[in-house]
Amino acid sequence: MSRTVFCRKYQREQEGLEHPPLPGAKGQDVYDNVSKQAWQEWLAHQTMLINEKHLNLMDMGARTYLNDQMDKFLSGKDYDQAEGYVPPASQT
Repeated sequence: MSRTVFCRKYQREQEGLEHPPLPGAKGQDVYDNVSKQAWQEWLAHQTMLINEKHLNLMDMGARTYLNDQMDKFLSGKDYDQAEGYVPPASQT
C-alpha cells in the first residue's frame, strides 16, 4: 500500500513520494507535503525551464531561480512558463 499525503499543490490527499527527493529540510518538506504527481509535473516543468531559458546549473543564480520557481509551482502560486513553448498536439 502506498503512502498518501495532503498535497500542497492540489489541496487533496494523493499518493506520496517513496523517499525525500532532495537532501535536508527542503527534501523532507517536499516528502511530507507534495504528491508524487505534483513532483513529477515539477520535474518536467523544471526541464522545460532549463532548456528554454538556457540555464547553466553551475551558476548559483540559475539554481536560486529554479528553487524559487519550485516553491511557487508546488504551492500552487503563479510561476514562470517557458516562453515560446508550444505543447505537442494531442494524438487522436
